[in-house]
Amino acid sequence: MSEKIYFNTSQGFSFRRSLIGMSTKLHHALAPKHAEKTARRLFLTPNRSQPKNKAPKDLIKGEVQSSEGRLATYSLGEGPVWVLTHGWSGTASQFYPLMQHIAERGFTALAYDHPAHGESEGVYGHIPAFVHGLEAVLDSVDHVAGVVAHSMGTASALECRHAKIKDCPLLLIAPVLEYLENLFGSVERSGYSMRLFNAVVSEIEQEYRYPITNIDPYGRLENRTSATVIVHDKEDKFSPFSVSEKAAVELDMVALVATKGQGHGRVMKCTQVMESFDLIAQIDK
Repeated sequence: MSEKIYFNTSQGFSFRRSLIGMSTKLHHALAPKHAEKTARRLFLTPNRSQPKNKAPKDLIKGEVQSSEGRLATYSLGEGPVWVLTHGWSGTASQFYPLMQHIAERGFTALAYDHPAHGESEGVYGHIPAFVHGLEAVLDSVDHVAGVVAHSMGTASALECRHAKIKDCPLLLIAPVLEYLENLFGSVERSGYSMRLFNAVVSEIEQEYRYPITNIDPYGRLENRTSATVIVHDKEDKFSPFSVSEKAAVELDMVALVATKGQGHGRVMKCTQVMESFDLIAQIDK
């Protein structure tokens, strides 16, 4: 989905949103097929952002084939593999500082660009595509020591049923644990026709045989038994800190590390993330 919609947190009345609502409802009524095609492009096309950080010296670029096309991979270090999965409109390059840290600790950091992101193939992005991409990356390695995930990547990691990560530790950064509430709430606040959005959702459900309404990252986390550390900024504007705080209180295997002033993206390379990796990697040993 368009980043401006997905990360929309505005409240209250807006004349612009009212106009968007009227125009999209009218479009859907007069030309339903064209409106749905337009909405699919709008809602499911991420921004292909440029690399956020300088590539580490010994970074190895590769690729894996998936049902969504070729996925670009980035590997650094030697030892047990930690897989890193980024969020919506992000790239693996956001993890480069953390990958360097992981490699220095005696592990292999394996990141990749999701379908329709970075240097990977694909046009549309959504949770089913994210899950299929992660499964392809997991199939490409023998064993996974743990998973690091950011934002929407946390939702896809928790939704993934692959045996290699069933019991592995998780480091979740600015997680989206109430995915459906975030998704539908953001679209509704944007002013777009919910009927039109639901039509796009229905298309994805039928194409992938994947019931979107059953996506429940918080519930998946609740059912896990392995250690999970969440790093989340108290002032995150895009993913509610309160949900991570709730998880840490309610779920015995979840620990929360709170930051301040790091936001939703900068938090990925803050000191607390590096320290949290050291903590959870040590627990796994």
